[in-house]
Amino acid sequence: MAPINSLRNFSTSGARNGTVAEKPAPYTNVIMPSLFSIICFLGIVGNLIVIFTIVKKKRLKHNQTVPDIFIFNLSIVDLLFLLGMPFLIHQLLGDGSWYFGPTLCTIITTLDSNSQITSTNILTVMTLDRYLATVYPLKSTHVRTPHIAVVVICLVWLLSFLTVIPVWMYAGLMPLEDGTVRCALLLPNPETDIYWFTLYQFMLAFAMPLIVICAVYFKILQHIATTVVPLPQRSLQIRTKKVTRMAVAICSAFFICWAPFYILQLVHLGIDTPSMAFFYTYSFAISLGYANSCLSPFLYIVLSENFKSQFLIAIRPSKEPCHNSSSANINSMTDASICLKLAPETTQQTPVLEDSPHSLPVTVAVH
Repeated sequence: MAPINSLRNFSTSGARNGTVAEKPAPYTNVIMPSLFSIICFLGIVGNLIVIFTIVKKKRLKHNQTVPDIFIFNLSIVDLLFLLGMPFLIHQLLGDGSWYFGPTLCTIITTLDSNSQITSTNILTVMTLDRYLATVYPLKSTHVRTPHIAVVVICLVWLLSFLTVIPVWMYAGLMPLEDGTVRCALLLPNPETDIYWFTLYQFMLAFAMPLIVICAVYFKILQHIATTVVPLPQRSLQIRTKKVTRMAVAICSAFFICWAPFYILQLVHLGIDTPSMAFFYTYSFAISLGYANSCLSPFLYIVLSENFKSQFLIAIRPSKEPCHNSSSANINSMTDASICLKLAPETTQQTPVLEDSPHSLPVTVAVH
């Protein structure tokens, strides 16, 4: 069950018998809405910065790279995921009642679940791309192209949508005894279907991608540790290692943020009457999951000097005059690089363009 649906239905459909300890009003009506509002605001701003930087880079006629496409789509997914948070905040402020009709209930719940699965699928694809760039830097150049990346991303979106068809089918309004309604998953046989659906979502959105990503990164690190790189390719190897370290950091942040939620989803299946301690922990786990979509853009900004440089180019592409103190280097650096003190621009002979210092997502190539 998606976080936006899980928390709002915690007291009615989360446990097998639908009972839960009374939730304290100050926590659900003040603390949680405030926390979710901060996460929503920072996440939307951060992802808009990433999207703006990549779009402006393309408008400035810079080459569109494979990581650009992956990062752009991942930011779109995170942004769509965060846009569902205002509805969750409204639920918390309104004691869980839904006032937006059945159609919007289905759309928001499906979008919430789809965003989780799409994020993990994009991370998996980007990890495989990093494997090709590290282990087969020359042989994979004909595969790692922007056109193929677009096709792969389209397939990822399609596959993710197909996997959330059960959510699309069964999301609807649940009438309550007090005359209000809640947005919930109206499974045909709740007593048994909730088990299968929870396991289904756990495997597709968390366990299987985690296994694949860990296995691929193990092979990458094994390759880096055992391979002797010729001197002319040392600079490329250094850049690849930096990208790989960033990729490990982003993937680790994702799975650390989402692990508590999925683990508690499984634990929840065996609890008839959740305690207040479980409710607090469950709420924190949901907050942590949403916080991941807020965290990723700021990891790019903080840990990637190249991303910050590209962002400066995006917001002031020709405002600042450029001065070159050494005319001997004029052929090896662009004006923007000199002005913003970027690393030398990669020549056309570089086998992996997206790993070059001048490329936008050099340290955010993969999650």
